[in-house]
Amino acid sequence: MDRRLESEVMDDPDQVLAYAQANFESENQGFVEQFLELFDDLDEAHILDLGCGPGDIPIRLARQHATCRVTGVDASAPMIDWANRLTQEAGLQHRLTFLCRRFQDLTLDAPADALISNSLVHHVPNPLRFWFAVKSFMKPGGPVLVMDLLRPESEEEARALVDQYAAKESEQLRQDFFNSLLAAFTEDEVAAQLAELNLSRLMVDVPDDRHWIVYGRVY
Repeated sequence: MDRRLESEVMDDPDQVLAYAQANFESENQGFVEQFLELFDDLDEAHILDLGCGPGDIPIRLARQHATCRVTGVDASAPMIDWANRLTQEAGLQHRLTFLCRRFQDLTLDAPADALISNSLVHHVPNPLRFWFAVKSFMKPGGPVLVMDLLRPESEEEARALVDQYAAKESEQLRQDFFNSLLAAFTEDEVAAQLAELNLSRLMVDVPDDRHWIVYGRVY
């Protein structure tokens, strides 16, 4: 099945509300724990989160690591509003910063020590721009963990995944999940993107039936 693009920015109020209120605890907590297990040199680190959404992953990361700082970046103003509100409620505004910005337009005062991203790549029309940004924003040797959806082989398989993993979610979220699966990349496509950007030292893995991950250090 060929890739079908979806909107690059999730800023429709109904979409944002459905996403922000959805139960991603298992996926997000697993992502944070995997990042901390892979990379143990994060004391006082500045971590960049591209496509931070409503800020759940930065908040979880800051709660589990006492000294890291996180800058979350998302092009959706409603998502950033959610992230700021939840950060204030968590009392973590001294270590978390959120920017409403397309990553393509982002500039940093200094390279980040580490980079994370969850579920942004499938929104990007040209994924090479994402991987170029990963190289550009990082200190040499900085750790990276990126996770995103894995495109299934057919619409029928995509519908089955939606029914399996989002049966109790809102119809809005179910439709967005379906569209995102169709817009996602395969493992081979991601590997080819990394090779084209000379990022072949990064590892590609498929941990389950609906995600791929890329991890390692950028040199």
